[in-house]
Amino acid sequence: MKSSAVKRSVLIAGHYTSVYLEDAFWNGLREIAKGRHESLSHLLATINADRHGGNLSTAIRQFVLRNRQHRRPSAS
Repeated sequence: MKSSAVKRSVLIAGHYTSVYLEDAFWNGLREIAKGRHESLSHLLATINADRHGGNLSTAIRQFVLRNRQHRRPSAS
């Protein structure tokens, strides 16, 4: 079975690294960065600095999901 994850090289704190993410997460990440008026590289550096173990791809997925959950209106 072929993975839907896409590998991209990204610049984080002056160093390139490869990250595998599905398109939905890449798109969500770009949208969040745009909404915060910051570069994708800066947002990735923040996520990288704040992660506690685990790999960067997982930390990014969790960040995007948490961001989406906080933006969703509460059901009353």
